[in-house]
Amino acid sequence: MTRELNPFNFGDLAVDAGFADREQELAELTSDMVNGQNVVVFAPRRYGKSSLVWRAAQQVISRNRVLVAQVDLMLTATKEQLAAALAKAIYDDIATPLFRVRERVSRVVSGLRITPVVTIDPQTGAPSFSFRAGHEHADVDATLQALFELPATLAAERQRRVALVFDEFQEILAIDSRLPSLMRSIFQTQPDVAHVYLGSKRSMMERLFNDANEPFWRSAKQMELGRIAAAAFAPFLAERFDAANRRLPPGIAERLLAATGGHPYATQELAYALWEETPRGRAANDDALGRALGRVLRSENAHFALVWERASRVQRLVLQALAVEPTTTVTAGEYRNRHDLGAPSTVARALEALVDQELLRQVEPGHYVIAEPFLPEWLRRRLS
Repeated sequence: MTRELNPFNFGDLAVDAGFADREQELAELTSDMVNGQNVVVFAPRRYGKSSLVWRAAQQVISRNRVLVAQVDLMLTATKEQLAAALAKAIYDDIATPLFRVRERVSRVVSGLRITPVVTIDPQTGAPSFSFRAGHEHADVDATLQALFELPATLAAERQRRVALVFDEFQEILAIDSRLPSLMRSIFQTQPDVAHVYLGSKRSMMERLFNDANEPFWRSAKQMELGRIAAAAFAPFLAERFDAANRRLPPGIAERLLAATGGHPYATQELAYALWEETPRGRAANDDALGRALGRVLRSENAHFALVWERASRVQRLVLQALAVEPTTTVTAGEYRNRHDLGAPSTVARALEALVDQELLRQVEPGHYVIAEPFLPEWLRRRLS
């Protein structure tokens, strides 16, 4: 008998039936992409930003014939690599749907100050683009400017709308701090192009889009993704179990979601493990959930061990304290004394560093919680 496939997925894009909730955000984003509205989507890593944008892109491509090109800035360390990634995205997602085969490469590279090296994959026939280092800065900037202008130009020729998506947009500052000014000067003249900026480092994204001294100040609608509410997540989990010949009782779903807090990645990860621990045709129970949590903690152990190794002594103490005793007043004297945290200034520096590392999130002033859903249980088990 063919083994049934686990209906949950984590680590990759959540597509088709694996996409959970986000209906309101999806409706807004698809409308914005069709209307040429610039949008900044920010949330911590593993909250489903890329899955949301992928889903929205598929909808606007099929329903509205919008062309969507995407560039991941996490993979571009230099301006030359950024130019190559832009050229590839424009070729694949804009030139390919619009032009005949013989025209596509020429429409992308003609007019560029620096001519890229074009390499053809012998298996697929797909081209890749590369720009050698060593060119004058002015020539590289001019090439990037032409590539930033190109999507709007090509789409206008065929009376099509276009969306340009930048994943991990905060990395633009590491490539060249002057790039935001160049990009903004071009993008503000493209009212028919939706520019979608995804970012996981909240402080950097807020600085880029909320600081009056930054070129992207108030240039895009802002959409922040939070955790998914239990009322929306529970039916999704139950439907996925039912579709794969298992049952998820409401009480077990409630306890699963209490363990993950509605964190999208963590919920799919724990549900995946629970499905594996539940026999075909049976209902999940507390014993299976306990085994599933143990399975997840074993899987995450290497990651959490590395987090622990990199943390300072005070950061470790803060994490341990919040794992066993969550509080809204981490810096209060009694709490610090009870957990041997040290002086308020020392704790404040540790909190700031942990937030910057995305290990803590600040719910409100003075109130911090551990951002990694399974890290508190991992710490509690180590302490016991």
